[in-house]
Amino acid sequence: MPTDPYAWIEQSLATIHRANWYRSPQTVEGRPGPVVRLDGRDLINFASNDYLGLAGDERLIQAAVNATQEFGTGSTGSRLLSGHRHPHRQLELAIAQLKQTEDALVFSSGYLANLGAVAALAGKRDLIVSDQYNHSSLKNGAILSGAAIVEYRHCDIEDLKTQLEKHRQHHRRCLILTDTVFSMDGDICQLPALLDLAEEFNCMLLVDEAHATGVFGATGAGCVEHFSCAGRELIQMGTLSKALGSLGGYIAGKASVIDFLRNRAPSWVYTTGLSPADTAAALAALSIVRVEPQRRAKLWQNVAYLKQLLRSSGIIPVSQESPILCLPVLDAGAAIAAAKQLKASGIFAAAVRPPTVPVSRIRITVMATHEPAHIQQLVEALSAINCSDINDLKRVK
Repeated sequence: MPTDPYAWIEQSLATIHRANWYRSPQTVEGRPGPVVRLDGRDLINFASNDYLGLAGDERLIQAAVNATQEFGTGSTGSRLLSGHRHPHRQLELAIAQLKQTEDALVFSSGYLANLGAVAALAGKRDLIVSDQYNHSSLKNGAILSGAAIVEYRHCDIEDLKTQLEKHRQHHRRCLILTDTVFSMDGDICQLPALLDLAEEFNCMLLVDEAHATGVFGATGAGCVEHFSCAGRELIQMGTLSKALGSLGGYIAGKASVIDFLRNRAPSWVYTTGLSPADTAAALAALSIVRVEPQRRAKLWQNVAYLKQLLRSSGIIPVSQESPILCLPVLDAGAAIAAAKQLKASGIFAAAVRPPTVPVSRIRITVMATHEPAHIQQLVEALSAINCSDINDLKRVK
């Protein structure tokens, strides 16, 4: 018998290091923005989900300061036990207005929103059918629910239909789960077809709009608006921490669904409410999204410009449907080497490796606050990556 019950941890860390899967955070100085300071150098930031450039906006900062002065720094407990403040409910109503739903419920993070909603909506007699590339929070929410779980091939509507034909009849209820914008590939789901299947097989449908909120749709309401699916039966999850520049998550949908989750979602019932500062910042962001559509327009102009330069340079990203563009590389070591080369060229971009993704890649995210010169420098830096160990970047010959 081993004498140290924790010895396996050091062995596991050593395995992670050998596979080039080891990760640790990098310290960024100052406010978020298109240029950040890292290790004493100014780098152009293509590693942020701050799509509209609101995380460093003075109006959000002042809203957070004012809320802190009025309501204090914390919510002090679960909203059911300790009560909540007027801004919490104002934020939920503002989200419901944006998403064109009857009501909304705000959680303390997007991860908690998915965990709690999925665990509450399905149980041991039920079936969850999930896209194989769904976010970890959706997958772990499904496990927590105790339901039978079936994964369908990524964005493959025919395979989803096959799985429903095979399994749906054997279960009391069924919940289909999918991201709308997939965070590690940048592609988007086929929402109208998913809704049609949900209706055909009498299924609930929950969509994760984390990377779509504020970005897609005429008013920034997300992919549900983008596909003209507002008003159809589904449950919408999203975050306040990406395009909205704050922190937290939400579920939006029918009033009865929200009321049920308010009573049964464990990650809402048993968690301290969102801080007053984060709540007020998100409210300010929603107001800006409503009155400044030019921010979203500038974001999509930047996305189009980056795609144009990548094509002319012979570089093809995995997907071209969103502000997330990914470039596959040979392996985890190659991803680390590519990220280091980019950093040496003044670019901060993420090297994403297993187990987060099945294939290592450089992940690039575009913001509305990027200038043309920033995008040009990125493409020049990518074009200069030509070492033998990172020559698997997808290029047009």
